[in-house]
Amino acid sequence: MRRIMADTIQAERDEMLDFERLDSAEIANEPFPHVIIPGFVRREARAAIESDFPAIARSGSFPLGSLSFGPAFAGMIDSLSAKRMRTIVERKFDLDLESKPVMVTVRGMCAKRDGQIHTDSTSKLVTMLLYINKSWECASARLRLLRSAHDLEDFAAEIPAEEGTLVIFRNGPKAWHGFAPFRGQRRVIQVNWVTDETVVAREQARHRVSAFFKRLLSPAKAHAAQH
Repeated sequence: MRRIMADTIQAERDEMLDFERLDSAEIANEPFPHVIIPGFVRREARAAIESDFPAIARSGSFPLGSLSFGPAFAGMIDSLSAKRMRTIVERKFDLDLESKPVMVTVRGMCAKRDGQIHTDSTSKLVTMLLYINKSWECASARLRLLRSAHDLEDFAAEIPAEEGTLVIFRNGPKAWHGFAPFRGQRRVIQVNWVTDETVVAREQARHRVSAFFKRLLSPAKAHAAQH
């Protein structure tokens, strides 16, 4: 009975997302293997998810466990990191991810330094980004999939950070990506299948240290701003 109930709950959560369209989408290989699905979050689910998105006042990437959020957002995260999504990603990118941990991080704010051209860590096998922004928010901060590490204008694909747009790509030494400098609200969920559990533990520890020093420095900044 518990298994049936759990399956029913998961099915209801999956209805928020357009898995059928993702499942049938073709992989693009230029400049590296990726798939882009605009409107992956179904229109009727967007308001609740946006309302339940964690309140994040600082730039940076935050582990899911350090944030507070509502049930619609939690349900969507469960669907993004569950077996159905993993199976689709495995098939599309010809990978075996069954034994690989999933790491979820969330961004709410963007600093101008955040869009610099980079590749993701080699410990991240696949990167999945889901954007939760209105069409007029951060319109200039479109993620670009690049052909090189040196030219933001030399891109093969451009992804708007809006309306539940999903992009998934396979990481590699030439999986360059970035976007034009932007400062302000830019809400994005990042899901990675990673090499092992130590990657998850290291990310969580790094955030704890970073959060500690930010809290330590905040009073000093506030005092300085008054003088």
